Amino acid sequence: MKEKIIEATIRVFNQKGLKFTMDDIAKELSMSKKTIYTVFKDKESLLFEMVDYCFDKIKESEDAVLSDESFSTAEKIRQILGVLPESYMDIDFRQLYSLKEKYPKTYRKVEQRLESGWEKTIALINQGMEEGIVRPVNVQIVKMMLEASIEQFFARDILIRNGLTYKEALDEVVRVIVDGIIVRPGKGAEA
Repeated sequence: MKEKIIEATIRVFNQKGLKFTMDDIAKELSMSKKTIYTVFKDKESLLFEMVDYCFDKIKESEDAVLSDESFSTAEKIRQILGVLPESYMDIDFRQLYSLKEKYPKTYRKVEQRLESGWEKTIALINQGMEEGIVRPVNVQIVKMMLEASIEQFFARDILIRNGLTYKEALDEVVRVIVDGIIVRPGKGAEA
C-alpha cells in the first residue's frame, strides 16, 4: 500500500508540483483520503518517505549499470553519474526548488541522501584512474561538484528559468565533469 501511494504521489507531483494535496492523491488512487492517512500522517511524512523511495530506485539503477558487462569502465562512469530510473524520466524535478522553504525536514533528507551512498561511484572512478582512462583527480572534489550541482537544482528555480528539465541539466553537468569544457585539438566543438 505504501509503495502504491508513493507511486501515485510521484504521478500527481509531476502534474502539480508541491502544490498537490492529499485529495489529489486519493483521487489518483480512487481511494479515500482516510486510507492514505492510515499509512502517512501528513503530506510532509509522505514527501519524506518519497525521498527515500526515489533515491533507493536510483541506487537500483546504479547497480544495474555497474553489473552491465556490455559497458566499458568509461561508459559506466558516464552512466552512473547521470543515472535516473526510466520511470523517473518524465518527472518534473524542477518543481522541487521550493522544497527547502516549504518542507525543510524533507529537504534535509534530500541533502543527506545526496551526500551518502557514493562508495560504488568512487570505486568506479578509482578503477578508471587505475586503468588509465581517467586522469588523476581528487574524487572527493568530483563528488562535491556533482552533489552541489544537483543540490542547486533543488534549492533554486534555475532549471525553470533556463527552460531545462532535470535530466537535461544532469546530463550537461555529467558531460562537463567527464569531458571538460575545452575543445581538444582535432575534435571540434561537438555537443
